[in-house]
Amino acid sequence: MLSMFYPMIYKSLIPRLRYFLRRTVSTSLPPFSPMSFFSSRTAVARRPRTSGLPPIRRAAPNLSSYALRDAPPRSPAADRPSDLETVVSRVRAGSSEHEVLRSLERDPSCASIAVVPHGLVEKLLHRFRDDWKSALGVFRWAGPRAESGRASPEACDAIVDILGKSRRMDRMREVLEEMSRGKLVRLSTVGKVMRRFAGAGLWEEAVKVFDELGDFGLEKNTESMNLLLDTLCKERRVEQARSIMLQLKPHVLPDARTFNILIFGWCKINRVDEAQWTIQEMKGHGVRPCVISYSTIMQFHCRQGNFNKVYQLFDEMRDGGSLPNVVTYTTVMHYLAKSEEFDEALQLAERMKLDGCKPDTLFYNCLIHVLARAGRVRDAIDVFEVEMPTRGVRPNTPTYNTMISMFCHHGQVQKAMDLLKEMEDSNFAKPDVQTYYPLLKSCFKSGKTDGFLSRLLDDMVNKHHLSLDVSAYTLLIHGLCRADKADWAYLLFDEMVGQDISPRYQTCLLLLDEVKQKNMYDAAERIEDFMKKI
Repeated sequence: MLSMFYPMIYKSLIPRLRYFLRRTVSTSLPPFSPMSFFSSRTAVARRPRTSGLPPIRRAAPNLSSYALRDAPPRSPAADRPSDLETVVSRVRAGSSEHEVLRSLERDPSCASIAVVPHGLVEKLLHRFRDDWKSALGVFRWAGPRAESGRASPEACDAIVDILGKSRRMDRMREVLEEMSRGKLVRLSTVGKVMRRFAGAGLWEEAVKVFDELGDFGLEKNTESMNLLLDTLCKERRVEQARSIMLQLKPHVLPDARTFNILIFGWCKINRVDEAQWTIQEMKGHGVRPCVISYSTIMQFHCRQGNFNKVYQLFDEMRDGGSLPNVVTYTTVMHYLAKSEEFDEALQLAERMKLDGCKPDTLFYNCLIHVLARAGRVRDAIDVFEVEMPTRGVRPNTPTYNTMISMFCHHGQVQKAMDLLKEMEDSNFAKPDVQTYYPLLKSCFKSGKTDGFLSRLLDDMVNKHHLSLDVSAYTLLIHGLCRADKADWAYLLFDEMVGQDISPRYQTCLLLLDEVKQKNMYDAAERIEDFMKKI
């Protein structure tokens, strides 16, 4: 990000990087590489493209001459790499799991690690979660050296999940069998294996794993059956899930969760009539439908905009003795607002209060959003400043974000900034990237694209340590292009690409047109090269 804000100090950073890294790099990070530093989101970008941009003041005491002069002496132990760093540095990406295992076994530094704590194994697996070969090699090396003499169940679950995610089903099966021999298989392990098989389209293999529960020392009971049904329904295999439930019913009794899983599955594949029939099936099995049963079907009708069906289900719930809860009301209000049925949404909010249902923070967030969308700014402020404190309901980050967005939309930017300051001072809500979107939009709307915009970005990056995502970059690039600041917009494009965040094609097209008008030929050529790869 410094390439955007601090092009003039780039040259002064180079001789100080070594000291900075010794002072600041966490022991949980791998050994430093210059390229990894310059590609980091939080570090300086690779090179400045232009100068004369609105400056952002960055306090960097670790890089100052005073920090160099006053730095306390370091002990040799402070420079010694951690066990995590040692192992990570010995793993070569792209090697087979066998090569990784051999290199770790033969390395003197790794051999000096007599006992590998379980926490270290899990950290190593997390580090290599996207590289199954390295993860499996590390798992094989660490297992016999673990503090209990074998890998922990948590580590076993992690490696099984990594292998399944990488579609290495053969290796996943091998590890599962090894775990079975060591009596390390838990129900959570089986759940991960079944989920990965089903996700790969191998739902029959998922069922086979369930059939082998006895071999793993586990029972076929309601909990394990629900785990299988949930796996199948999430992969849209609802008919197979119901068929298995019927086969197991003489031996394993279904419960409310069993039927709710099926209701969710039927709604997921748009067969709401089957979901409605499942509620009747529940009653036939002596299981009382609960608020989750009805709310799932309500949400389906909400997505379809069929609110008459929703109101019928409200009545059916009451008749059956299952009163709607705050989540039910909030969900329906949300979809009414999406359909711009603001009056109905507000009437539903009043109905909830009359029913004695206690509002929570999510409900108030939705209510404030509805009032803001309806243009009832004063009422939204009253809810935020009076009703929520009176009821003892604390606002959270989305609450503040909604209020800030409302003020910005109505041109009351100073009130939005006052709320941002209140948010920063609170102990229960902190700004995120969403907080700044409406404020950034206000900059472009008002034409304040120098000092005010720079201060906002400075706060995001330096004060709150927020990383810009693709939406934030897109907003800034489009706004700067329209504000005739193509040089700054191109710096942001360069920053995105350097961080492996792909700009959208429309963003590239807009920026390309602007840099050509500014005769920025090198920039235009790079943008065109990037567009060819999209």
